[in-house]
Formats: sequence, structure tokens, C-alpha cells
Amino acid sequence: MTGTADHVLRNRAAWDRWAADYAGPGLRRWAAAEPSWGLWSIPEAQVGLLSADVAGRDSIELGCGTGYISAWLARRGARPAGLDNSAAQLATARQLQDRFGLRFPLVHASAERVPFADASFDLAISEYGASIWCDPYRWIPEAARLLRPGGELIFLLNSVLLMLTVPDAEDQPATDRLLRPFFGMHRFEWPDDESVEFHLGHGDMIRLLRGCDLEVEDLLELRPGPGATTTYPFVTLDWARRWPCEEVWKARKR
Repeated sequence: MTGTADHVLRNRAAWDRWAADYAGPGLRRWAAAEPSWGLWSIPEAQVGLLSADVAGRDSIELGCGTGYISAWLARRGARPAGLDNSAAQLATARQLQDRFGLRFPLVHASAERVPFADASFDLAISEYGASIWCDPYRWIPEAARLLRPGGELIFLLNSVLLMLTVPDAEDQPATDRLLRPFFGMHRFEWPDDESVEFHLGHGDMIRLLRGCDLEVEDLLELRPGPGATTTYPFVTLDWARRWPCEEVWKARKR
């Protein structure tokens, strides 16, 4: 598509290739009675990520993958829509909709260019979707545009500290040393695949959110329980129990 940024196309190709690996985890999360979050599947009761009053609210999941968060929201009475850059991920989401008999709109697009009108939603949410695979200077203004006054933006991503201490090799866990500079962090590329990630320091993130007329309400630093497990090799439980490897931002449209 003319005018599409290189990282959008690179991440689309990567996620079309990876989608089959996420079908099983997607099924398990669709089937789960309660939400759980992040690398360590921390229960919603511990995290408190979702508001109690999602019933009747219009939500958009930016980078929905297999669509399990939108499914959780639908079961709580929300009116969700899911958007993803990968057609293969959306194919899995549609299969899971058929399996569970739960329907909501699924849109193939980048969260940097969303085909919905201004002020269409009360909640925009992303867990390792747009939150790391889209340029924040593009997707966060889009999320703000989509929100009605008083609407919430909630997104979960790797912590700043993790991004400064994790080696380039995917199978090597985060260290107790700083491996890359904090100042100027934005675009991250890896030697073992074509994907592109985006991560900002806290100051830059606060300024970006405020510049989009979003007021920061909370920053949750996630800590897994002592018996938690993960399938991801780039962080150990000991590390994640000592330092936050994930964070959740909550902001509200003024």
C-alpha cells in the first residue's frame, strides 16, 4: 500500500508468519474464565487493569491478535471491535469467534491509520499490540482521536528497564546491567528477525500522552507471583520478581 511505513509492512509479514504459533495460546485465553495479563499471565484480580464499568461501552483493541481481550470485554457487556495489522492473526480470531459463538467486528489495518471516525469509542486498549509494534508518535494520537471525552486508553508493554537490560539475542534473558542507552530510545530492531518494536522512556511517554490531550491516571508496574511461569526466554522469574519487566499505562481523554 502506497505510503505505508516500512515497519508496518515488516511487522505485518512477521506476524503473518508467527500467527500459527499463537493460535494455541489464543484458544486458551479465549476459554479462560477470567482475564490474565502479560508475559506471566497475572490475574486481573491482582493487576486491576480493567475498569469495573465496561458494560455498555464501545471499545477498540489496537493490535488485537487472536482477539481474546475483546472477547473478555464482550462477556463483560462491552461492544468491542478488534483491529490488527496481520490478516493471519485475524483469521485465527475469526475461527475462535466461530468456536465460542461470540461475534464482534474485526478489521485488518494498522493502528497508526484506523478506519473509524473521531470519538467512536469509550475505551482503547492494547496488550503487546499497537503498544510495541506501532510507532507511539503515530498510534497514540490515533487512539486519542478515536476516544470520546472521558474515554480511557489502557496499554501494556515491556518496561523501560527491561528494554535497557535485555540482550539482542532473543534466547538470552535480561541482565542486571544496562546494555543500551536510555536517552533517544524509540525504535528497536533485532538481529534475528525483521520485526520492529517501539519503546519510549517515561518522560517522553508522559509528554506524548499529554500532547494528545490524554491525562495520565496510573502507571502499573507488574510483578508476577512467586510461582508464576512464562514461555518467553528473555526474562527470568527471579529478574521479574526484583524489577518490573512489564508496565501498564492508563490515561483518560480530557
